[in-house]
Amino acid sequence: MMNVKTMIAAATLVAAPVTAQTTADSRRPVIGKQQVEWKSDLLTPEILWSMGRIGHFEMSPDGKSAVYAVTYFSVEQNASHTVLYRMEMATKRSELLTQTAANESDAVFLPGGQKIAFLSDASGSTQVWEMGVDGSQRRQLSDEEGGVSGFLFSPDGRKVLLVKDVPNYTSIQEGDADLPEASGMVINDLMYKHWDHYNTSSPHPFIADFDGTKIAGAKDVLEDEPYESPMKPFGGIEQFAWSPDSKTLAYTCRKKTGRDYAISTDSDIYLYEWESQKTVNLCKPDGYKAPVADPTVSLENQAVNKASVDYNMGYDQNPQFSPDGRYVAWLSMERDGYESDRTRLCVYRLKDGQKTYVTESFESGVNDFCWDASAKSDKIYFTGVWHARTQIYSTDLKGNVRQLTDDVCDYAISSLTPDGKSILATRHSISSADEVYLVTPGKKKTEVEQLTFENKAFFDKLTMGEVKERWVETVDGKRELCWVIYPPHFDASKKYPTLLYCEGGPQSPVSQFWSYRWNFQIMAANGYIVIAPNRRGLPGFGMEWLEAISGDYSGLCMQDYLSAIDDICREPYVDKDRLGCVGASFGGYSVYWLAGHHDGRFKCFIAHDGIFNTQQQYVETEEMWFPNWDMGAAPWHKDAQGRMQKVFETSPHLSVDKWDTPILCIHGQKDFRIEYTQAESAFNAARLRGIPAQLLLFPDENHWVLKPQNGVLWQRTFFRWLDRWLKK
Repeated sequence: MMNVKTMIAAATLVAAPVTAQTTADSRRPVIGKQQVEWKSDLLTPEILWSMGRIGHFEMSPDGKSAVYAVTYFSVEQNASHTVLYRMEMATKRSELLTQTAANESDAVFLPGGQKIAFLSDASGSTQVWEMGVDGSQRRQLSDEEGGVSGFLFSPDGRKVLLVKDVPNYTSIQEGDADLPEASGMVINDLMYKHWDHYNTSSPHPFIADFDGTKIAGAKDVLEDEPYESPMKPFGGIEQFAWSPDSKTLAYTCRKKTGRDYAISTDSDIYLYEWESQKTVNLCKPDGYKAPVADPTVSLENQAVNKASVDYNMGYDQNPQFSPDGRYVAWLSMERDGYESDRTRLCVYRLKDGQKTYVTESFESGVNDFCWDASAKSDKIYFTGVWHARTQIYSTDLKGNVRQLTDDVCDYAISSLTPDGKSILATRHSISSADEVYLVTPGKKKTEVEQLTFENKAFFDKLTMGEVKERWVETVDGKRELCWVIYPPHFDASKKYPTLLYCEGGPQSPVSQFWSYRWNFQIMAANGYIVIAPNRRGLPGFGMEWLEAISGDYSGLCMQDYLSAIDDICREPYVDKDRLGCVGASFGGYSVYWLAGHHDGRFKCFIAHDGIFNTQQQYVETEEMWFPNWDMGAAPWHKDAQGRMQKVFETSPHLSVDKWDTPILCIHGQKDFRIEYTQAESAFNAARLRGIPAQLLLFPDENHWVLKPQNGVLWQRTFFRWLDRWLKK
């Protein structure tokens, strides 16, 4: 339900160089740019899965070239392959560096710019490698048991941060040595599972030496500590930073385990001096002890959540040192237990510990950021969503925020160019996949230049549906922004079946996003108008709008959905007798709830990974801070009148007696955030009521659908169900 990035890594030295050509598994397919059979100009699942997906993009120190990753998928082989390209910046021409079946990614230029360090699984496990800028002279630098999936060289190139999984048996007891084939797990505490796996190990940061030829002497920064850094399930190398003098490592960590971890989002930023091995917490003073709280009641109204402004009580992550080394900035949430709190940009002055929150005038959250490269270290660039678009902004250290872009799209900052004058960013929209852009702020105007054209050949042949912004009046007189996506070759004289899209999160924006599953353009290409509301509870419209959903899943946010579909139905081209309702995660909850409260509006529903029974969800999920905050308290807590929280009293499963409409339930059996039993229960209930229903279960998928053939099956099942009920 929470969307962030992930990467875990580990490494050590090797005895001798190993080449990709001699050790890559010859049985693995070499997957590159995909070709498709074009039958029309409309987007299909096969075309969607044939597109390359842009990864990390980095320029050389002299700014003359760049290296970046692209992942290709093969539906036929049900596999993927990540490759590296090198671009000449003067011509924007790219050449493929990866020549084997090995996956290669996360490329960076080593100091001096003559070599590229990258990750490769050519030796059988993912390790740190290096090569020349032309892709030649490949050498394996690490050979750590268990593999490496991330690294970060110090600015002087003499040290490297590695992240390695270490055993952790704080929640799941270590198995008996004489029973190696026993599959049972003895569980002693919470957080025994997370996202899609069982927790028997934790990622730790290691610092190793690098002499230019090999990585050696890795030392665990969290030796004998049962914590994780980066934080699972999505934290990656962005949760670490080297100081400019290479003497200090900043890292993110939530130093909690078991139940304490499960009920808290309180993570901190630590500084580790590798010579003295001294660690300092930048978020709290030495000896700080968190007040005791009731783990089954929301922290929102508990006194334990109200601490000094000098303490950072919520998520703190992703530190970055200023270029002059005087400051550390990081992303910070104020309140413990609230994973969707507004993310602020905190700047910490190292000489005296002064903290300044420099994005307070921006009434939305910060997604990512980077320091201006000037010696002054007085400006930071960041991205944030406002009115359903993610733009690039700047702020000085006094909190004066300036908007730099104003496109109908979403931006994500990657890094700065070596001269510090421009920002490297990816950009996408509802109608276009990620590409890399060069963003150059000016005093009056920001220039934007496209650098990569990975999927141009696809989009040149596709006809996309028009996307329009539509403001809808809500039941309480407020205004709600909706995106409306029209079918390609739209004819206003015709009537079209129409879909209401319900967003997940529950507090993630319906911005200009591009998805390889919940793709609005492929819905439009199948002949459907789509309306996607930024209902109550979504960011980019102020804190009151964002927080209206907490503890009130079935309130105004559900009315916002109905307001949106009723408003678009006033258009003569919308067929009011052929309406569908679809959504995933909290959007799946929304579908299950609306199935019992839609007053005959919809002719079919589709719920993916949705919450059907909120009472059961409370004790099934792993991150307990989420239901504690969003639902207010455990189901067994009653108020003075003997009532449980509203979110439990209005659970969708209590309105099945009002269900009367066909429903498709989809779920991944490796989804530990919302267990697949929710979908099975909804499907069973529908069939027991005699309602037409289907259940699509993925035994090998989590909260998402990641495998190519599963992705195509998902799309085909999705549209077969819609067409069955909305195209009669």
